[in-house]
Amino acid sequence: MAYLISLSREIVRKRRLILDLAKADFRKRFVGSYFGVVWMFVQPLVTVLIYFFIFQVGFKSTPPVAGASYLMWLVPGIVPWFFFSEALNNVTNCLQEYSYLVKKVVFQVEILPIIKLISCMIMHGFFVLIMLIVYLVSGRRPMISWLQIIYYSFAASLLTLGLGYFTSAVNIFFKDMAQIVSICLQFGMWLTPIMYDASQFSDYPWLDGVLKINPFYYIAAGYRDSMLTGAWFWERPRLMLYYWAVTVVIGLLGLKVFKRLRPHFSDVL
Repeated sequence: MAYLISLSREIVRKRRLILDLAKADFRKRFVGSYFGVVWMFVQPLVTVLIYFFIFQVGFKSTPPVAGASYLMWLVPGIVPWFFFSEALNNVTNCLQEYSYLVKKVVFQVEILPIIKLISCMIMHGFFVLIMLIVYLVSGRRPMISWLQIIYYSFAASLLTLGLGYFTSAVNIFFKDMAQIVSICLQFGMWLTPIMYDASQFSDYPWLDGVLKINPFYYIAAGYRDSMLTGAWFWERPRLMLYYWAVTVVIGLLGLKVFKRLRPHFSDVL
């Protein structure tokens, strides 16, 4: 607990440095690229179009929310997943990427995953803006519940950070960790009801409970509640308590592993 309090104080004290490094990291992605930021949107948009044609045009999938097209139902589920998967991949590799900072004795390496996370959140902000535009163009009137996107983005960030502290620390000593994370994210996308709804499997009523074991279920459902139904986060109390309990445990374990392995980072790098 003392370590967590000390880290929190360090983050507050160096908040300006963290923001500056996060902005620099975001800009660095587009250095030497002719189309620059355009490439950040191409793959996600192509992914959305592929799922749209497969599930709505091909399988004629009907969203469980009345009056919503499949695209309007898909986007709030897949936008937070893009953020989560990109951020976790980037955080996992951040210590190698910034190895020159890790080797500096005076540098607080715990802020490197936070820098990567904020950099990915900047991109996530653009996707949230696109999502809002899609809804407005589709004729949806703005709802006060849309503001909950801030809460669910914060919740997803803490889960990502907790996992990222663990994976980034282990990745220094076990280089295959990055590949394992990538494979797990591929499975995770299908284990989260993003392209489909659990109600489609009415013959297997136990499946909904199994899917809810995945903590990201709460985030995807929360984005859809916020954008489509107007339901508030406290209307899923059991799921909310489960999510935060899992997130806190993952965060504490991730920090513990990171702290234990930190003295050996510079030796390995």
